[in-house]
Amino acid sequence: MQQALKRKRSRASYIGLVYISPWIIGFLLLQLYPFLASMYYSFTSFDLINTPKWIGLKNYVDMFTKDDMFYQTLKVTLIYALIAVPAKLAFALLVAVILNVKMRSVNFFRTVYYLPSILGGSVAVAVLWRFLFMKEGVINNVTAMLHLPAVDWLGNPKLSLFTISMLNVWQFGSSMVLFLAGLKQVPGELYEVGRVDGASKLRMFFSVTLPLITPILLFNLVMQIVNAFQEFTGAFVILPDGGPLKSTYLFGMKLYDEGFKFLKMGYASALSWVLFSIILIFTLLVFRSSSYWAHYEDGGDKH
Repeated sequence: MQQALKRKRSRASYIGLVYISPWIIGFLLLQLYPFLASMYYSFTSFDLINTPKWIGLKNYVDMFTKDDMFYQTLKVTLIYALIAVPAKLAFALLVAVILNVKMRSVNFFRTVYYLPSILGGSVAVAVLWRFLFMKEGVINNVTAMLHLPAVDWLGNPKLSLFTISMLNVWQFGSSMVLFLAGLKQVPGELYEVGRVDGASKLRMFFSVTLPLITPILLFNLVMQIVNAFQEFTGAFVILPDGGPLKSTYLFGMKLYDEGFKFLKMGYASALSWVLFSIILIFTLLVFRSSSYWAHYEDGGDKH
C-alpha cells in the first residue's frame, strides 16, 4: 500500500515537472544564461565576431574615468525617472479615484483608460507621438488655431525630455488598474465615520484612502522605477540620435549603441551591470523607506 502510494506521488511529481519544463528551459536559456554570460562579457573585450578577450576591470575603469557620455546618459535617465515616475503614479491614482464610482458603463471607461498601456510601448505609437509633437505636428497645428505660438517640443533641449516622458506617463493603465483594485478594498464604513465627523473628501482621501493603499503604491513605485531606468523604445524611435545636445540620450540607448552599433558588447555588458546595480540600489532604498510610510492591515509596517 505504501509502495503504491509512493509510486503515485512519484508519478505525480514527474507529471508536474513535465508541465513546468517549458518554463524551466526558458528560464535557464533565456534568463539565467544571458544573466551570467553578461557578467563574464563585462570583463572582456568582445565585438560579437571574435572570441572574447579577458581584460579584467578595464571596461569599468574606462566607464568611470574616460567616458563622459556615461555621466550624461546617467543624468538624463535620472531626470527622466524623476519626471515620469511621480507623474505617472499621480495620474494613474487620479484616474483610478475617478473610475472608482458607481455609474453606468463604468467598465467601458475602465477598458478605454487601460488601452494606452497595451498600445503605448509599441513602435507605432512612438512614431505617432513623434508626429504629434514635431514642429509642424498636430499639437502645434491646434495651438496655431488658438493663435498661440508654436513650440519646438522635440528640438528644444529644455522640452524634449519632458515630451518623451509624457509618452511614459500616457501608459498609466497597469498602475491605474492596481490602484483601482486597492481602492475597492478600502472599507466603506471608514468613509461613513469620516462623514459623521465632518471630514471633507480631500481630508478623507489623505487620512483614510491613501494610507490604506500604500502597499499598492509601493509595488507601483518599484515597478515604475525599474521601467523608467530601462526605458528605450520610445526615446529611440522618437529621437534616435539622442535629441538636441543629447538631451534625451537615455542609458538604455547608450547601452544599445555600444553593443550593437559600435560592436563593443563587453563594454555594453559592463554598462548593463552598472544599470542593474543602480536599479537595485534605488529599489532597496524604496523598500527601506517603506517601513515609514507603507501600512498593512496586519500591522506589518515598522516605524
